[in-house]
Amino acid sequence: MTGSGGLPLLFLDVDGPLLPFGPATGPGGVHPTYPAGPFPPGSLAHPLLARIDPGLGPRLAGLGCELVWATTWEHEANEIVAPRLGLPPLPVVLWPEPSAQDERDARAGLHWKTRTLVGRAAGRAFAWVDDEIGAADRRWVAAHHDGRFLLHRVDPGRGLAETDFRQLDAWLRTV
Repeated sequence: MTGSGGLPLLFLDVDGPLLPFGPATGPGGVHPTYPAGPFPPGSLAHPLLARIDPGLGPRLAGLGCELVWATTWEHEANEIVAPRLGLPPLPVVLWPEPSAQDERDARAGLHWKTRTLVGRAAGRAFAWVDDEIGAADRRWVAAHHDGRFLLHRVDPGRGLAETDFRQLDAWLRTV
């Protein structure tokens, strides 16, 4: 089905896909906000957290994949974001220190997360949901990853929407 690890991985960024920012591109031209609810102390200190739609959690959990945080929030995603979504703690990608290779990659248009995510997938099928994915990332993954993959760019002004879930679900059903 998906190689050595069972379910496909879904590497999930926070800023953009779950936490819309910048000019709102959804209905009405404003970012919707959601009630705070019973969340961890201090989790409301970030002024944009109210933009996280708690309805996304069940949608993500129902996709039939292994969710993995792929965000600069790292472990804070489990402490602050996961409770807002009603998700359990998820595995977290820890990012290496910047290197000279990262600088070369950036000049070539490759996102700084790309190499690490392909390494973490280790041949397993994976989807990567982020607002900064580009053509160079798709080419690099195609050349360096032996498994199936989907690099899905989300509009950061809208965040994850129904069309994104349809595309993710359709791809996951083929893996």
